[in-house]
Amino acid sequence: MTSTNTTANGWAALEKRLDGIPKPTRTLALCADPDVRDRYQAAKQAHQRASNYLQSLPKNAEKDARALATSQVAEAAAHLEAVKQEYDAITVTLTFQALERGELEDLRSQHPATEEDEELGRDFHFDTFAPALISASSVDGMPVEYAQQAMKKWSLTDSDDLWNVAWAVQQRKRSDLGKG
Repeated sequence: MTSTNTTANGWAALEKRLDGIPKPTRTLALCADPDVRDRYQAAKQAHQRASNYLQSLPKNAEKDARALATSQVAEAAAHLEAVKQEYDAITVTLTFQALERGELEDLRSQHPATEEDEELGRDFHFDTFAPALISASSVDGMPVEYAQQAMKKWSLTDSDDLWNVAWAVQQRKRSDLGKG
C-alpha cells in the first residue's frame, strides 16, 4: 500500500465521520400555563442548588451533613420530576434545524432587503424572510402560513423567541479552532 492510498483511506474515514455529524438543532418550548412553567423553573433551580451544595461539601464532611445534603438532592429531584411531568403535559416543544448553507443563501436571496431593512442593518426583508426561515428550519413541518400567523398573533416575546430560535440555529457553531 502506498502512502497515497493510506492518505486516501484516512481521508475517506474522516470524510465519513464529518458527513455523519448532525446538523445543529434548537428547541422552543411553549407552556400553556405560566404558573406551571414558574414552578418547573423554580424546581430546576432548587435541584441545582441542592446538587451544587452536595458537590461543594469537602470530602471529610461529617457523615450526617453529607446524608442530609444527599437526602435534600433526592427530595429536590423527586419534586422536579413531578413538576416536569406536569410541565411536559401542557407544553408544546418545537424543534428547528440548521439549513445547509446553500439553502439559507437561496432563501435569503428570495427575500431581498427593503430600504427600511437595510437601515436596520438587515440583508433580507424581515417580514417575509422570518416566516420563511421559521418554516424551512422547522423539523416539525410548520407551514409558512402558520409561521406568518404566529409572528403576527403571538405575544411579542413569544414571536421574538420563535424568530430567534430559527435564526440562532443557523448561527450555531460545531467547530472549535485549535491551537497548533
